[in-house]
Amino acid sequence: MKFLLNMNTPRDLGLRLTNHNHSCRHVGDIGMAKASDTAIVEEAHREGEVIITHDLDYGHLLAFSGESEPSVIILRVRNTQPGSLAGRIVRAWTEIEAALEDGAIVILEDATTRIRRLPISR
Repeated sequence: MKFLLNMNTPRDLGLRLTNHNHSCRHVGDIGMAKASDTAIVEEAHREGEVIITHDLDYGHLLAFSGESEPSVIILRVRNTQPGSLAGRIVRAWTEIEAALEDGAIVILEDATTRIRRLPISR
């Protein structure tokens, strides 16, 4: 899967995910360090990427967009070290992969995984 990492995620997370056969870009490496959340959503949509972030705003943007993509993983965990974050995503992978492919907001917490399919009906 292709991921776009938001500024609030460590670049090393991308390196760790590439070890699991994923493609990753970090917004800071593609000239979008100061881009708006909307611009980042548009970039991820254009490139077919899933956004990885700690920012709850992406869930709100996507929930109210009426669109089914891009998907987003929102990390709400205590340990934000790259190895821990990658491990949390990898452990949840079988549960979240299909939802991310179809369009979803996935919230990964320390002990729980929440999946909200997109688009969200009003």
